[in-house]
Amino acid sequence: MTQNTHTNLLRQLPAIENLLNTQEMLDLQAAYARPLVTETLRAVVADVRSDILSGDRTQLPEQAEYAERALQKIVEKIGARMRPVVNATGTVTHTNLGRSLLSTAACEAIQQAAQNYVNLEYDTTTGKRGHRDRITEPLLQQLTGCEASTVVNNNAAAVLLALQTMARGKEVIVSRGELIEIGGAFRIPDVMAASGAILREVGTTNRTHLRDYAEAINENTGLLLKVHPSNYKILGFTSTPTMEELTELGAQRGVPTMEDLGSGALIDMTAYGLPHEPLVGERIASGVDVVTFSGDKLLGGPQAGIVVGRAEWIEKMRKNPMMRALRVDKLIIAGLSATLQRYLIGGPITAQFPMLNRYTRSIETLHTLATELKTQLHNLFGEKVDIQVSETYGQIGSGALPVETLPSVALVLETSDISAEMLAAHFRSAAIPVIGRIKNDLFWLDLRTVYEREQAWIVEAATEVAKML
Repeated sequence: MTQNTHTNLLRQLPAIENLLNTQEMLDLQAAYARPLVTETLRAVVADVRSDILSGDRTQLPEQAEYAERALQKIVEKIGARMRPVVNATGTVTHTNLGRSLLSTAACEAIQQAAQNYVNLEYDTTTGKRGHRDRITEPLLQQLTGCEASTVVNNNAAAVLLALQTMARGKEVIVSRGELIEIGGAFRIPDVMAASGAILREVGTTNRTHLRDYAEAINENTGLLLKVHPSNYKILGFTSTPTMEELTELGAQRGVPTMEDLGSGALIDMTAYGLPHEPLVGERIASGVDVVTFSGDKLLGGPQAGIVVGRAEWIEKMRKNPMMRALRVDKLIIAGLSATLQRYLIGGPITAQFPMLNRYTRSIETLHTLATELKTQLHNLFGEKVDIQVSETYGQIGSGALPVETLPSVALVLETSDISAEMLAAHFRSAAIPVIGRIKNDLFWLDLRTVYEREQAWIVEAATEVAKML
């Protein structure tokens, strides 16, 4: 293209104001805010100018094309960023994929709270203001035996609030083997520093004795802290005091005690074929002053941090200025309240909690699903993709039961045309992305979290992928 041609095309570029007054652009402005349309149109014209200068364009677009390209950019810019995906990774409670799925009752409660005014901080009996904890507190009292409770936005916040309230400027004694780091670089020492408490490590990585705590207590000791390992387990030559022993020591020496349970189970998980996890109620019965745990994970509710324990400490936490920044809104309270109610209502609990149902599905059920889905995918891929059924192991995820595995069944996909990484990328690019895992240079679709709805989505994604092969 000659310089004169460049110059002529650039001169012929329509003015933004003129384009905005075309019918196509007026229709676009009827659907979207004019400033957004104007800004996007400027970007479209800039792209055209760039194409002219690079020699990639020898004529100007038709007027309708400007509107089409502007609409495409607008949809890319403001379209929904959060969308459903199929979790076929083998990690049931997957932090990156939104963690826990809520029960129908919790979803309905959240929707009702979202669409209506509610008595969040209003006592309908007295006509006066009340605190929002009164909605979930009676349920937590019944389920854990605690005197009082409060709810914040996640368990890290619960730990932070408790430490700052109970031990700011004082030493917190904790076993060296419990100075954990979990997802998102959340480290107990860092949270402790942020709270203003002073870390006092005792014992060794694998063995800490009660006498280690006793010898470390001094006039500036504010708290004895026990942290339940959320994402690892030390095996072999290990020992650590029980919570009962620590609370007894604390009572003798006048030092409060606290335990961060992390996941936090309200019921005995062994009844459903899962490994034992400490129960919140057991810890309260041991005499501990404060226990913190998550509202999702093993509990099955929305993401939240729950603090239960003695009324005197919970009341101080409510008055802590930090509480205003960490508290949850009406939607979390509604979802959590409905979740807690499910534990007090009869009926099969695995049918009421989607996550517990996913944790406990039988291998026979997964094999039946695998056989059916393999046939569907084979009909789409033919001989282009080899599909095998393989037994495997998944995990609960998000730090719950960290070293325990869940037996599962997966479809293993392999094709000589492209790599496993590329095949995985094709599935991720589907209208509803399918997220699997790569192992031994093969693409695995773990079926533990796949139900009828997800099965249909996998087939839809495979239909798209088959066109690329």
